[in-house]
Amino acid sequence: MHAVVRTYSGKGAKELFDLLEKRKADVESLIRGIKGFVSYSLVRTADGGHSVSVYKDKAGTDESVQKAKDWIRENASGTGVSAPKISEGSVILHLK
Repeated sequence: MHAVVRTYSGKGAKELFDLLEKRKADVESLIRGIKGFVSYSLVRTADGGHSVSVYKDKAGTDESVQKAKDWIRENASGTGVSAPKISEGSVILHLK
């Protein structure tokens, strides 16, 4: 399995997470529609938030990064949020 963490902070990050919360159904449909989906978490923090996506392979996480970027461009450009900090790697342990 492969995971990617996208961290949003600074200008527009709180507004982005307000929008993501309002549009949860759209986000879920988008993320679940990517081949190899395993799990997804969206976490609000004091200065924005982060998402954690787990897919069966790197192709899934790569696609999720691109789809997230496209969704934000199409739906949240008005927030002024900056590009996220992205960290990714192979999953060592995944508990459910």
